[in-house]
Amino acid sequence: MRIRTRLTLWYSAILFGILVVIGSLLYPVLRWNLMQDLDLSLLTVAQVVHDTRADDADDSDLERILRDLLGPESFERFVRLFDADGQPRPRAPEPHASRLPFSGQAQNNARRGIKTFETITQDREQIRILTMPIVERNRVVRIVQVGSSLSRAQGVLRRYLETLVILIPLGVGLAAAGGAVIARKALRPVDEMTAAARRITAEDLHQRIGRQGTQDELDRLAETLNGMLARLDEAFRQMRRFAADAAHELRTPLTALKGGIEVALRASRTPEEYQHVLVSSLEDVDRLIRVAEDLLLLSRAAVPPEMPRPRIELEPLVLEALEMGTRLAQGTGVHVKLGPVAPAAVRAEASALGRAMRNLVENAVKYTPAGGTVELTLRTADGQAVFAVRDTGIGIAAADAERIFEPFVRLDAARARETGGTGLGLAIARSIVLAHGGTLTLEPEPGLGSCFVISLPLALS
Repeated sequence: MRIRTRLTLWYSAILFGILVVIGSLLYPVLRWNLMQDLDLSLLTVAQVVHDTRADDADDSDLERILRDLLGPESFERFVRLFDADGQPRPRAPEPHASRLPFSGQAQNNARRGIKTFETITQDREQIRILTMPIVERNRVVRIVQVGSSLSRAQGVLRRYLETLVILIPLGVGLAAAGGAVIARKALRPVDEMTAAARRITAEDLHQRIGRQGTQDELDRLAETLNGMLARLDEAFRQMRRFAADAAHELRTPLTALKGGIEVALRASRTPEEYQHVLVSSLEDVDRLIRVAEDLLLLSRAAVPPEMPRPRIELEPLVLEALEMGTRLAQGTGVHVKLGPVAPAAVRAEASALGRAMRNLVENAVKYTPAGGTVELTLRTADGQAVFAVRDTGIGIAAADAERIFEPFVRLDAARARETGGTGLGLAIARSIVLAHGGTLTLEPEPGLGSCFVISLPLALS
């Protein structure tokens, strides 16, 4: 079911419920008001009798006044006069009124000077009766009984219900039609967004969803979708670039491996020549294995952990990185040293974080010329553990400070081939650090060297 249909149905159902509740609440209010008006009319008639102050000799005048006030039919049916003892006062003719009951409760109340309202059913007709004593000089001198049929009030209530039965469905129907038009108009931008989104594919992510310019929820939705499309577009570009770079990195050793084997198979070779081909092929295989392992590690580095990471001390990891850097620097003329080291603990996976630190140290040793220095430091600042690797190489230009962390990026391709790098070391290091909630930044110092800095939140406990 379409959302506009659901909205219309919900709106109609809620409106129907509201109208039914209001109508149901108004019914007893209307009935109460009608009864109050009827009781007031009965009191008015009784008060006329009271105000005449007629004695026994003036009953004919009182009857004449009541007959003129109520009309002959109502007077004959719904007016009775009693003396102080509750005995009917004779009058002629008296065809129907004598049938009005004079209950014991009403009689007792009248003798005490209290008026009584009653509702009775007589001949399938409901009648409202007022029994009121006429008091003069603190003595009950007459009792008047005035009645009125409830048929008119019941007719009003019946017409009210009939009106509700007609008007509520009609009103709900008109409201549903209007709601459907409003819903269609309000959701038209959503249909346009849907059509635009369907036209966007993985190969055509540069398109964007149009905005209405109303700055409402739909515009914010369009902005959110456009932002998501921009991120997807960038992610697809990076993925395509990464796939192309990975294919290039794998193709180079594969081409060399294939070429060496083909050359060896063209003619008979001496055992020494075959051995040379095998050694060269093994080197290419080793390079392929390193690239594959680095690609696998890079894909795993960004995956969040399923379990909370343990609390570890960073100083042992720094010492391991120092030891590895010292081994790499043997025979290169590069001096690897340890600077100030402060105690610091973080929540991390030791093996992964150690790999990130070793990648930075290995990168610094490889690209620092003979006679240069690589220094490792560890400090704490603003709730962060800060591990830094500073070298005295040629440095990196500020324009390349972010690009250097992209996969397969080598600012000096010739030197990279000499050192056997895959161009994934810094990308792997940053992915590991980001997965641990930290940052890896480069502080370039052109002509003086480079400083790579890892910042991680300190473990509170």
